[in-house]
Amino acid sequence: MRRDRAADAADGHPVLRLRERSGQRDVEACVGVLASVHKADGYPADWPPQPGEWLEGSGGLGAWVAELDGRVVGHVGLSRPGAGDEAPGLWGGDAGPGGAGVVSRLFVGPDARGHGIGALLMGRVVREARARGLHPVLDVVSSDTAAAALYERLDWRLLGIVEQEWEPGRRVTLHCYAAPAAPAASGDPG
Repeated sequence: MRRDRAADAADGHPVLRLRERSGQRDVEACVGVLASVHKADGYPADWPPQPGEWLEGSGGLGAWVAELDGRVVGHVGLSRPGAGDEAPGLWGGDAGPGGAGVVSRLFVGPDARGHGIGALLMGRVVREARARGLHPVLDVVSSDTAAAALYERLDWRLLGIVEQEWEPGRRVTLHCYAAPAAPAASGDPG
């Protein structure tokens, strides 16, 4: 049973909403959340010189934000595979007509954790990828154990572990994941 948002707000329950990222105001709010994530968790591993552009570059196919009580607290993006994306090459499964869709820029502010927001954002981006005929995949830096634990709780499959050289003399280990197979369509109308 779905609760009424007005009733949730009235009885003190936080109101959570997922929606498409829209405009510069959302990007600025996401950069603020990202700064708190970077300070708390070290994500992203290297703070981008232009964090707004870094975020906007993530949403080639779409980007979504999570709001908690009207405040942006999380983000996820979906794009086509690009340079440096390892999971699409490792996945190599029956890609269907669209191939792989890369899930990126997933983060939830430290003060908003514990509400299942990361899992909800992942569910949203997976639905979008599948609606486009894409299979969701992602890479995560091995030191980001909390993110890897989330993906594994959601039954994402570890495809492999690879090393990349991000700059001369700096090697980074990535864990590459693929979403579980989409549920088979049932011919039974229910």
